[in-house]
Amino acid sequence: MSTTRPYSPGDQGPEPDDLPGVTGRQVRRLNLAGASGIVPLARDFAREALYAWGWLPAATADRRAAAEDVLLVVSELVTNACLHADGPDELALYYGDSATNKVLRIEVADRGTGQPAPRTPHRAGRPGGHGMFIVQRLCLDWGVQRTSGVAGKTVWAEVGAPS
Repeated sequence: MSTTRPYSPGDQGPEPDDLPGVTGRQVRRLNLAGASGIVPLARDFAREALYAWGWLPAATADRRAAAEDVLLVVSELVTNACLHADGPDELALYYGDSATNKVLRIEVADRGTGQPAPRTPHRAGRPGGHGMFIVQRLCLDWGVQRTSGVAGKTVWAEVGAPS
């Protein structure tokens, strides 16, 4: 499932390491299987990657907002895996750029069978149920990748790099 692409990466389209228009990819992976304190651990890992990739420290409000968006999306995807899929197995962050495209891709793999989707109707005043709505609002694109014959899924989201 993808919100804007005709394919989910890994299904009909390119592999995550071969996204069109993206060169100089950098990848960071964190094994979360069996870990405790998973959400703060994932956020700290993502924050370290943002420092390494020059998103932090942020010199402007727009750059700070972009970094905060990444941390919030990481939190939401990892939390959803905890709540709906017995916890995440891995967090992967991909960052790459070209002359026309700067994207940070977040992937959370789990063994769950569910299909994440924003709750509709969205009720802003009620607690809970906002995770995928937030992801949808903050990201350029998001979706779910499944591999035939393998249990589980990878939920991915892409955030545009600050200018």
